[in-house]
Amino acid sequence: MHRPLRSLALLPCLLALCLAACHAPAPATPPPFELVVLGIAQDGGVPQLGCDQPCCSEARATGRTLGPACLGVIDHRHGKLLLVEATPAVERQVALLHQLAGTKPRGRQAVDGILLTHAHIGHYLGLAHFGREAAASRQLPVFAAPRLAQFLRREAPWRQLIALEQIAVVECALGAALEPLPGLTAVPLRVPHRDEFSETVAWRLTGPTRTVLFVPDVDRWDSEPGLLDRLLAGVDVAYVDGTFFDGSELPDRDLREIRHPFVTDTMARLQELAKARPGAVRFLHLNHTNPALRNPAVRARIAALGFAVAEEGERIGL
Repeated sequence: MHRPLRSLALLPCLLALCLAACHAPAPATPPPFELVVLGIAQDGGVPQLGCDQPCCSEARATGRTLGPACLGVIDHRHGKLLLVEATPAVERQVALLHQLAGTKPRGRQAVDGILLTHAHIGHYLGLAHFGREAAASRQLPVFAAPRLAQFLRREAPWRQLIALEQIAVVECALGAALEPLPGLTAVPLRVPHRDEFSETVAWRLTGPTRTVLFVPDVDRWDSEPGLLDRLLAGVDVAYVDGTFFDGSELPDRDLREIRHPFVTDTMARLQELAKARPGAVRFLHLNHTNPALRNPAVRARIAALGFAVAEEGERIGL
């Protein structure tokens, strides 16, 4: 007799719980892909070998370390990882990528693929760590534009990595889309730069929700008509060459030999974009002397104009 009455008495509580569950926000789910920043410095990193200026001596004293410009992509659906550049700091950067992804290397396969931009030291020397002296990977896909692919096949020690089947070079046609991970589109776009050993490309990465541009090295923006417009077309977030702030940081060097756009010039050219979409243009590949790495006033000036300096560990859903 009493059991039905007890059940009826509980009905209002159960109804309230059901209604609360219906109106509760759905649990947050990660996007299919996340792009993460793994390095923001120029090829030599911070501190840089041979530099005794305050920018590096203070970094040594405080233990501050910045790796060369590098991105990673996390495929949350399939548990795969993509590296964009193989820098001299590859071990630390791959470890950070796994940390942010919440994963661990699967045996010798630390990542599932690598995109390269060109054959300057901060962008491809890390490939050596995938050889038999270190990770000894197996058939790791390395995506490269035609001249860079030929360079890797021809020159030691890279050709040994190929001969031993530790990396598998995938030659990519300029301007043609490919899928380094299922559902992620990557397009290599040729850019003008010092091309002693290979061409230089920017990578445009597109997931289901966003498109990101990665162009860590490029000559002056006016070296080709319409270069910036071509690169930025359809892009939501752009990681761009910020090597030098205004050129005054290297008074004893002829910057015609080290061709990069100044941050000040890029900001002047893209001021309307920055006003419309603050933070969409983000600088990386900063030289160890660049005041934007350590001067709060310079950082504040960049931010006030609607731009940003990328930070290691920042993440963007694709």
